[in-house]
Amino acid sequence: MTIENMIATIDGYAQTQPDRVVYDVLGEQHTYAQLKQHSDAIAQMIDEMNLAPKQPVMVFGGQEYAMIATFIGLTKAGHAYIPVDINSANERLTNILTIGEPAAVIAVDDLPIAIDDVPVVTPDMLAQAMQVPVDYSVDHAVLEDDTYYIIFTSGTTGKPKGVQISHRNLLSFVNWIITDDAFALPEQPKMLAQPPYSFDLSVMYWAPTLATGGTMYAMPKATTENFKDLFAVLPQLPIQVWTSTPSFVDMAMLSDAFNSENMPMLSHFYFCGEELTVSTAAKLHERFPNARIVNSFGPTEATVAFSAVAITPAMLAKAERLPIGYVKPDSPTYIMNESGERLAADQQGEIIVTGPAVSKGYINNPEKTAQAFFELDGERAYHTGDVGTLDQTGLLHYGGRMDFQIKFNGYRIELEEVAHILNLSQYLDAAVAVPRYNDQHKVQQLLAYVVAKPGVRAQFEKDLKLTMAIKAELVDDMMAYMMPSRFIYRDELPITPNGKVDIKKLIAEVNA
Repeated sequence: MTIENMIATIDGYAQTQPDRVVYDVLGEQHTYAQLKQHSDAIAQMIDEMNLAPKQPVMVFGGQEYAMIATFIGLTKAGHAYIPVDINSANERLTNILTIGEPAAVIAVDDLPIAIDDVPVVTPDMLAQAMQVPVDYSVDHAVLEDDTYYIIFTSGTTGKPKGVQISHRNLLSFVNWIITDDAFALPEQPKMLAQPPYSFDLSVMYWAPTLATGGTMYAMPKATTENFKDLFAVLPQLPIQVWTSTPSFVDMAMLSDAFNSENMPMLSHFYFCGEELTVSTAAKLHERFPNARIVNSFGPTEATVAFSAVAITPAMLAKAERLPIGYVKPDSPTYIMNESGERLAADQQGEIIVTGPAVSKGYINNPEKTAQAFFELDGERAYHTGDVGTLDQTGLLHYGGRMDFQIKFNGYRIELEEVAHILNLSQYLDAAVAVPRYNDQHKVQQLLAYVVAKPGVRAQFEKDLKLTMAIKAELVDDMMAYMMPSRFIYRDELPITPNGKVDIKKLIAEVNA
């Protein structure tokens, strides 16, 4: 089975299985028939707003059903959507509004800032619109190379980049995941919906679920952040497929009850977003000995992932580092050196991906787009910035980042962005962010090396008090997952011959 049109496929299920549950949030259920009705009503509302054709719309919220209904409504109305998570820092919202230039904002949850320069649909307005029955004609939906969604990632200067993913990009990904032997997706799967919609890992659950007529079981952030609630809810979910970062499954395994005896239906684990270590995979295999554990890899710019492999006991027995997969058929991938020459098998270089899943680029940012995207053999190509090798069998192996971008707790973080925000503090003269790795090559902790302004440390009883003051000062400027957990105070930071802070020296010091 492959699909050619996401909206026609989803609406088709409203005819063939109208009463099947598509979305379940802790027992609050909605069917495919309701999803069509509500998304049609939202599309009608959008049309009546007379927005400029094909202009993106920001959608702010959490894991509510109304988020999915709004996304589909916008797609039907011919607009890309920009998902923004409810836990985003205020500065991030402002940056996305400035860079993405959305034609409107749909607030599924209450906005934390005032937005005056574009139309805003409030939660009450959205709820009222969803209740109005309409006879909607889907004749100007997002198609082919139209932008389907825009995910904002971290930027190197404190400004995020908006990755544009087209309908064609999305089809390349979803048709791979629903047909590839590595994933072995169950029919009409029951999938965990935990990663927020602002994180492109979410596409790994919602796209295949909607493409195959399955059911999503949403996990609100309030539940995942409270261990007691999380461990009470998990065994109650009749899920077959678990999609998350390795860090989230590590958290789930803190409960001894997270095992195949208590969750007998859970048969598939899909991982992406950060490195899956041997220790995590081995521990999970012990808990769920008959489950399929899939490791996948790819940047947002190439539509979620472009390589995947089912982890075998043999890999767990012999590997120091797990492979990141066989490349999907429509995405030729090469290992290249700095001169742009293709390297032979088992030689290490930059991973370059090509094909129909590669994004058209960053919205309203031609300079960054030109730096990262190019054409190779007549195909759209992307510099991943990741180091790797392809072995003789075509299996891709990861070797780390070329630059100072890291994956931590599933989030992609640019160290320069963290440093940029830290340097906004009134208490600091200089600051850099430094990752500490464990023996599995996984970022274990994010540290800050900082130089306080003269006399500042004397104003505080302890350095810990100063650290708390800095964190409190920057709480609206920095996402919580980016904030270093430990601050190390120095009189000065090491400098390179070029006059820059020698971050490589600090990384080596931390990881000695």
